[in-house]
Amino acid sequence: VQLVESGGGLVQPGGSLKLSCAASGFTFSSYWMYWVRQAPGKELEWVSDIHASGSTEYAGSVKGRFTISRDNAKDMVYLEMNSLKPEDTAVYYCAADKDYVLGTPRALGEYDYWGQGTQVTVSS
Repeated sequence: VQLVESGGGLVQPGGSLKLSCAASGFTFSSYWMYWVRQAPGKELEWVSDIHASGSTEYAGSVKGRFTISRDNAKDMVYLEMNSLKPEDTAVYYCAADKDYVLGTPRALGEYDYWGQGTQVTVSS
């Protein structure tokens, strides 16, 4: 099983980035997919999730600015981030679980699978 994130980088406040997560080794279309993030010195924060059907949820801090999507034919999940703020700076992780995981997990290990993360830095 692998989840590989990409697309992170350095962006100015107000800018945009699109993160991608490539999944392999499991039946992607049967899993909930999640994006969570961890800022320096802070705990994990749930960002968004998407059901196999395409229904989505967002944390209040990103609602209206971030969009999660998935392509079940390509085993990919995406996070489009607009109007980025310095407080969005974090390592962003993609995760998968057969069941619904409510809110922020205590650790990535609460998901069935997770990736290595990609760094997003929002700074001028």
